[in-house]
Amino acid sequence: MPADPSPQTGPPPANCVHEVRHPLIQLHLTRLRDKTTTASRFRQSVRRLATLLAYEATQDLAVKVTSVQTPLAETAGVELTQRVGLVPILRAGLAMVDPVLDLVPEAEVWHLGLYRDEATAKPVRYYDKLPNGQPVDVAIVLDPMLATGGSVIAALTTLRDWGVKQVKVASLISSRQGVDLVAAQFPEVPIFVCQIDPELNDQKFIVPGLGDAGDRIFNTIY
Repeated sequence: MPADPSPQTGPPPANCVHEVRHPLIQLHLTRLRDKTTTASRFRQSVRRLATLLAYEATQDLAVKVTSVQTPLAETAGVELTQRVGLVPILRAGLAMVDPVLDLVPEAEVWHLGLYRDEATAKPVRYYDKLPNGQPVDVAIVLDPMLATGGSVIAALTTLRDWGVKQVKVASLISSRQGVDLVAAQFPEVPIFVCQIDPELNDQKFIVPGLGDAGDRIFNTIY
């Protein structure tokens, strides 16, 4: 596992972090943050935000020209030429998979199980089913909350070791500290995020954030 995140040594490249600004994103983020939002409506908001974020993150996918027969005539179209892999970080990342699959139905889904040790705030890996060899062409790491950055860095390290040449990160909310750390350690990886919040609290939760995304998605708040 990677070492405990340390302060970055310099500013990240300006073009590697994409904070997506859109009125609909702000609308659904507001509903996501609201502590009175029910689990079912929380999942709906996650789905809508993931769809909007995926649209931004997939704009440079490679395509080739093809043709299709409409009811009236033959016309030109395109099809993807790259294998796309979705890599949700369990468990909260699962909620972002289906909306991205709706946009890229041929994508493969590879799971990484990582959780944060509440005592140390370090990521702990408990599940990894990436196959030996045959990496995808493009991998998109899905994690609703990028807090300390430790879990995302662990995922990116795993995908680099797998041999994936192009990796992206899609996160709904990140902390400034976490996104800067990931960008500093993986400057070649584009990060797409709906909102960058200013800080982490003593428990390493994003502030103002939205609480624990996994608990709110799966209704396991006690």
